[in-house]
Amino acid sequence: MKSYRKELWFDIKGRRAFLNITPQVNECLRESGVREGLVLVNAMHITASVFINDDESGLHHDYGQWLERLAPHEPVDAYWHNRTGEDNADAHMKRQIMGREVVVAITRGQLDFGPWEQILYGEFDGNRRKRVLVKIIGE
Repeated sequence: MKSYRKELWFDIKGRRAFLNITPQVNECLRESGVREGLVLVNAMHITASVFINDDESGLHHDYGQWLERLAPHEPVDAYWHNRTGEDNADAHMKRQIMGREVVVAITRGQLDFGPWEQILYGEFDGNRRKRVLVKIIGE
């Protein structure tokens, strides 16, 4: 069995964004040489997320609005976590909702997706470098 590991680094300008990282994961898959197996894609920071959905700007906008209603950034002092000097309690909650990681089957050297599925990185506390782990195992 083959095993492959790579870290993808992102520096999102601004507090929040959604980024399609499927091309980078496909490049990792190509580099790995795995034809049948699994890929794990994991946000390595507790204020970021990796999830699967459609890469459509209206949906991204709707996610942003929905998440802000569920866990608004302000007032910052409404969160106990922020009393430690942080201002990102809402980002932790947004990550919890959107998820930490995805696992995708690899079939015949391709990500085995349904229609419109893409791997997306969600940033909820940006303006600093963060990483995503890609781990591929298989034959």
